[in-house]
Amino acid sequence: MTCAYDFEALSITGKPIPLEQYRGKPMLIVNTASACGFTPQFAGLEELHTTYGPKGLVVIGFPCNQFGAQDKGSNDEIASFCQLNYGVNFPMMAKIDVNGEHAHPLYQWMSREAPGLLGTKAIKWNFTKFLIGRDGQVVKRYAPTDTPQSIVKDIEAELANHVA
Repeated sequence: MTCAYDFEALSITGKPIPLEQYRGKPMLIVNTASACGFTPQFAGLEELHTTYGPKGLVVIGFPCNQFGAQDKGSNDEIASFCQLNYGVNFPMMAKIDVNGEHAHPLYQWMSREAPGLLGTKAIKWNFTKFLIGRDGQVVKRYAPTDTPQSIVKDIEAELANHVA
């Protein structure tokens, strides 16, 4: 059976990151953009990282330029933007596609596991969020309009879930 730990991504600095290193920890995986109406959610994501990171939550951002070309910059520019404007300290990965034939395999898998509204598999916009449980399986998909604060109860439930 496939799980999130079977995938690898490149960090925003180009280093391979096997998601296996997060085994046993809930993950909140988000496709991000630097010039989107939802970009201020970086502050809420960082707050989740600061509050729940010590308890085991891993927040991971995947920049994506597929929606309105709202993340045109290089990985270095995106990293600087996130740090300077939102103090982002959670892991940011290299820019990826989340839809289409070049979609990152992790996003292909998550979209199949947790389809969106009306069963659509495509990611509709920036800041779509996936909560991954301690067992590496998708718990829930959240729309871009779901703020980081609005999903705290689900995060707390996953942190309380002790999977053997």
